Amino acid sequence: MNNDQKKRIVITGVGVVAPNGLGKDEFWRNCAAGVSGIKPITLFDVSKYRCRWAGEVSNFQPEQHLGSKGLRNLDRTTLLSLVAAKLAIEDARLEITDENRNNIGVVLGSTMGSVHSISEFDKEGLREGPRYVNPAHFPNTVINSPASQVAIRFCLRGLNATISTGFTASLDAIGYALDMLQLERADALLVGGVEELCIQTFLGFYKLGFLATSQNGTAPFYGPFDARHCGAFLGEGAAFFLLEPLERARARQATIYAEFLGYSSQFHPACLYRYDPEAQGPIAVVRRVLEEAGLVPDQVDSISASANSTKAGDAMEQTTINRVFNGRAARVPTAAVKSLLGESFSAAGALQLAAVLGTLANTSQTALVNSFGPTGIASALVVSHRGEG
Repeated sequence: MNNDQKKRIVITGVGVVAPNGLGKDEFWRNCAAGVSGIKPITLFDVSKYRCRWAGEVSNFQPEQHLGSKGLRNLDRTTLLSLVAAKLAIEDARLEITDENRNNIGVVLGSTMGSVHSISEFDKEGLREGPRYVNPAHFPNTVINSPASQVAIRFCLRGLNATISTGFTASLDAIGYALDMLQLERADALLVGGVEELCIQTFLGFYKLGFLATSQNGTAPFYGPFDARHCGAFLGEGAAFFLLEPLERARARQATIYAEFLGYSSQFHPACLYRYDPEAQGPIAVVRRVLEEAGLVPDQVDSISASANSTKAGDAMEQTTINRVFNGRAARVPTAAVKSLLGESFSAAGALQLAAVLGTLANTSQTALVNSFGPTGIASALVVSHRGEG
């Protein structure tokens, strides 16, 4: 399908549950003001470790948004997803009926979402014996459970998919959703990313030396692209968007936050388990997404960086920006929202996009969103707001 035949896909709903804000308006306001969600971890005991801070969603009370019925056996990943999805549906003013529910689906990026549930379920089985585990907790151990629970909660019968590509998962979920909408396999899709903060993922990243640590119990410096960077803080959260073709959005007089101009992803196995100092994959992906969007680098107004305060990760992204944008690199406004949220892994790209939409709300602009990791995979997308809708 060439560009002339492609459907124009837009975002008409935004739902955010982030460490520094719940709901798009609070999230946008706090991001604009530089309000950080990095704080001491309270979800589990980290007193024995030299990293005690993360982007934690504090005082999370899902029953205030979902009611108390049916929540008891759902894990934190699922609850974060349900609240973000509900906020996106409400923001889009989407009416779900028997006439349209078969053609509205869910695509969710999540990779570590079931790790805590698997661990706790197995622990109970080992302690009490497999015959005595609570069967109601078993669905939480399956990676596609959050996406399925979103569909169940809101009675969505369209396609349902979970994308688990790690650091890039939520951008890859968007890429998959764009293809499904282009192929007319759905009329509208709830798309996003989610990860929860738990002891299992914390210890995994901690033991790899990925996290910023302190010798004296005070919070270490945390700032992507800053010479003082010394490692990442983890984060958690969820962001959902309603994606639909432009003509459908116009027909129902929906608010249009942005239009997708391009998406690209590549995997370079030679760089597995490390950030590539030559940035081969990221450079190729950014060049390709700009080509797909029909843009030259000079037409990009801002960049949402994937930088997370790890020295190798920040250097790889800086190399990418320098190589793609050449002499203009220092003049392109570049923001690393992970400085306020932490590294939320599969949810990161969705939270980056949510932050970008806040900057696009009152201006006509084109933005590049990067999502890179130390696993050889790199993804990017381009969105634009032209004052439509």
